[in-house]
Amino acid sequence: MALFPIVLLAVALDYVLGEPDNTYHPLAVFGRWAASVERTLLKPEQSPTRQKMAGVCALALALLPCAAALPILLLADEWQTLFGIALLYFCIAPRSLQQHAEAVRAALAVDDLELARCRVGYMVSRDTAGLDQAAVRRAAIESVLENGADAVFAPIFWFVIAGPFGALLYRFSNTLDAMWGYRNSRYQYFGWAAARLDDVLNWAPARLTALGYALLGRTGTALQAWREQGGLLESPNAGPVMAAGGAALNLQLGGPAVYHGEVKLKPWFGGERVPENGDIARASGLVYRTLSLWLLLIALGGGFA
Repeated sequence: MALFPIVLLAVALDYVLGEPDNTYHPLAVFGRWAASVERTLLKPEQSPTRQKMAGVCALALALLPCAAALPILLLADEWQTLFGIALLYFCIAPRSLQQHAEAVRAALAVDDLELARCRVGYMVSRDTAGLDQAAVRRAAIESVLENGADAVFAPIFWFVIAGPFGALLYRFSNTLDAMWGYRNSRYQYFGWAAARLDDVLNWAPARLTALGYALLGRTGTALQAWREQGGLLESPNAGPVMAAGGAALNLQLGGPAVYHGEVKLKPWFGGERVPENGDIARASGLVYRTLSLWLLLIALGGGFA
């Protein structure tokens, strides 16, 4: 398969069409499958060790549909290309990310804080009911930067490395982490395996994303923030991405946030300036500029072969 045309056309399809209807989106279908696996295997009354074992089994069972991508390699090159474009289109979501961010910015622009809280709630896992305008802006920008890595660059990275199977494995793993990777009473042990697999698969693409953000912003400051602040955040992969991205835009992000009714004293990170409404669009712009850089590098790296 010729990598560059596939990635370029998948990105173009995403920009023109956006995400498909959620009812029939492959990730939504996969989510329903994973939920059925969870209902079968998760027994909260079991010991932590048994819950971990159940989580490992659930992870393996849930990821079985990834095998559906393997027969693509047996097809003629033309069909491999078509299926590759379609599969990668379903695995990436830069346009949806931009649209969600723009919806938050538009609500803030007309001073409709309740609507802005509602819309940013679609982007983040923190509680949004008590956010003020500044906190809504930070939440939206952090989500754009972090999900740029999760929903744009990591699927492309694994497609380049391992073809359709790699992209599907990553995207399904990331979905399971979003479903099961919480450190709460229900998922602390059951979701351990899903969270660790996502950490492993995201390690390299997250750092390449952080490097891209840094190169296309305030490079020296962003690299310094990555080095000094990236390890302060709870996630080993989101930390470098958001620290570098925030500093590249010179935006102060982070701070205390409420998750599931509990306040987490997240550190402040990134740059120095308090975000304004227009900075939400700037964050989306950074993701798209980084995506353009990746496309250029794929093309120069032999992506036409």
